[in-house]
Amino acid sequence: MSQSGKESWGTRLGVIMAVMGSAVGLGNFLRFPGLAAQYEGAAFMIPYFIALLVLGLPLAWGEWAMGRFGGARGYNSAAGIFRTLWKRPFAPYFGVLGCLVPVGIYMYYILIESWCLGYAWHYLSGTMATVGHQAALAGGKLDKAPYEQLFASFTGASADGAAITGHCLIFLIICVALNFILIFRGLSKGIEKFCLYAMPALVLCAILVLIRVLTLPGITEGLGFMWNPRSAPDKPFAEGFLHALMNPKMWMDATGQIFFSLSVGFGVIITYASYLKKDDDVALSSLTSVAGNEFCEVALGGMITIPAAFLFFGAAAVGSSFSLGFLTLPMVFESMPLGQIAGFLFFILLFLAAITSSLSMLQPAIALLEEGLGLTRKTSVALLSLITLLGTAFIMYFSKNTLALGTFDFWVGTFCIFLLALFQVVLFGWVLGPERGMAELDRGAEIRVPRCVGFILKWVAPIYLLVIFTAFVVEQALAKRADNVFAQIIDKPVVTMSIGLIGLLALIFLIIIHYSVKRWNTLDQQRGPRSREDIP
Repeated sequence: MSQSGKESWGTRLGVIMAVMGSAVGLGNFLRFPGLAAQYEGAAFMIPYFIALLVLGLPLAWGEWAMGRFGGARGYNSAAGIFRTLWKRPFAPYFGVLGCLVPVGIYMYYILIESWCLGYAWHYLSGTMATVGHQAALAGGKLDKAPYEQLFASFTGASADGAAITGHCLIFLIICVALNFILIFRGLSKGIEKFCLYAMPALVLCAILVLIRVLTLPGITEGLGFMWNPRSAPDKPFAEGFLHALMNPKMWMDATGQIFFSLSVGFGVIITYASYLKKDDDVALSSLTSVAGNEFCEVALGGMITIPAAFLFFGAAAVGSSFSLGFLTLPMVFESMPLGQIAGFLFFILLFLAAITSSLSMLQPAIALLEEGLGLTRKTSVALLSLITLLGTAFIMYFSKNTLALGTFDFWVGTFCIFLLALFQVVLFGWVLGPERGMAELDRGAEIRVPRCVGFILKWVAPIYLLVIFTAFVVEQALAKRADNVFAQIIDKPVVTMSIGLIGLLALIFLIIIHYSVKRWNTLDQQRGPRSREDIP
């Protein structure tokens, strides 16, 4: 039994809130609205909901089941769980993705978290009112330049190294300290207890901001931009809409958003579920966390951000995630009555959403260090703090145009998540098998999961992922060099260094897994043959 196996969740509500906290984050209120706006709303929602039904919810059920399966056999890390599910020497090494993805995302995620806290402080201290006053022009219009200057100076987007000496560093230190204090306290006393209070507070802030947005005159036009199918002016509707749906990158981004948002293919859920008891319900708990996340993402995040931005500044102002969240929305809040209050509440909810997610991201690596190398939680947290701070410092230094951050977000937050999700789908559908996998889901369940989920995870999900992934690779290979994500690795030094850092992080986790496997094998020999119950 691993040392980390001594930890457990305090209550069923606590684990649901913790998993929802992991899922509900910046992806709901910034990434999702930014992608939906980028692909013109309705066209994006089709692959988004298909991915939710075909991949997101089935894989969430699969991860909860596989995690509890591994936890019942004494393992909490992805490498250990994969080892129990697939009796092959190479199986644990796939667990490198289960650590690389959440830790790699944490390195830049906590930086954005500090931006949210900083902007909330700007609203509370009156700085944003000053910026809004500077931006005011004759006729009641706003000049975007002061908001761009604030974002560039605060985040360091103007030049490499600018963020190190800016005010952002203060808020980053606060966020890092708060994260590690809560993580250090453990699952039930730290992560679970914080999420029990933070999640209701987050939803309350979001509802208050949503009420303010929905009471704006003419808001139905903004809602129409989000939900109504449309086409380019020079094309018939059917032709234009079909052309939009043929974009492979949109399908990959929509699928990646489902994974990113639900924390599936992330390495977090499978670890969290491993701390459950053998007969704890996973079917209803998983469904509840997915439903809660989708409510926050679609009903709150999507209906706050895009409609308000469109209403005040039109389709041209609805840009990327950062542009939408840190440039356009502050202008929107400045343009509406009670905008300072709405702006403060919005960025506080972003901060709460971010920290409930970031708290979960180091637990998979902590579990590996505890059970693989036999380290204590204190030592594991200290080691990870050093590794992640070095990564965050790199991303913070190379801050110009957020290029290093964007590189990490694509290669770790989309590409590697795809790979991990594909492996886990194969693991559930072809190694554990639909029959045994569904039996694992049914044990202790308060609802009966549809039998088609096993079929989906065995056949539909892997084929779906492979088709989208292949189409994306082909599309990128044919793209112009400036737009080709693979060519950028060679053409842009910051991208090259970022990929190298990601590779170094993967190598570190591979080495840790290698020594963990040797230790587990030694422990197995000391315990003697395993019971038949432990062998799939």
